[in-house]
Amino acid sequence: MLRILAGFETATSGVVIVDGREVTGPGPDRGMVFQDYGLFPWLSVRDNIAFGPAARGVAKPQIKATVDRFIEMIGLQRFANSYPHQLSGGMKQRVAIARVLANDARVVLMDEPFGALDAMTRERLQDELLEIWARTKLTLIFVTHAIEEAILLADRVVAMQPGPGRVVSDRRIDLPRPRDVSSPEFNDLRRQLQAQLHP
Repeated sequence: MLRILAGFETATSGVVIVDGREVTGPGPDRGMVFQDYGLFPWLSVRDNIAFGPAARGVAKPQIKATVDRFIEMIGLQRFANSYPHQLSGGMKQRVAIARVLANDARVVLMDEPFGALDAMTRERLQDELLEIWARTKLTLIFVTHAIEEAILLADRVVAMQPGPGRVVSDRRIDLPRPRDVSSPEFNDLRRQLQAQLHP
């Protein structure tokens, strides 16, 4: 589904509309964070993050400020000039997330982007993602197998089952932010979604 939304594959039926225009291929209005990182191996961390803004013609001082901000956000200041082969898997995914966010796409497609990260980094990036969303109101489509993460982050949770892929639940999440994962309301929602996915 994410590959269809990104324009990498064509749907067998139906259409994808973004800002009133049909998606017929990849475009700068949609950025994707892949599970396998998708970094340019010949570019440093700094240059990977700067790639999108530079391709769009953003002024160099603004690119530097954007890159510095996201390098600090992902906690890789000491690795800013390192190359992907010098990074751990978790570090690579953090760079991939920063690269898409720095490119200022209108729709960000995220395929389990926090799955390879340690718990503390995962929580920090969840918080930062919510802050970025609050400032920009970007549309984020976030695929995760963690029901708790879906409820924590989303305004709307669409649950799918395989074989063939189909939607089994489409639910608005009306809990106030910041959300408390230990609250009875949060856990009621978690149990309901769990029951729908695993009847």
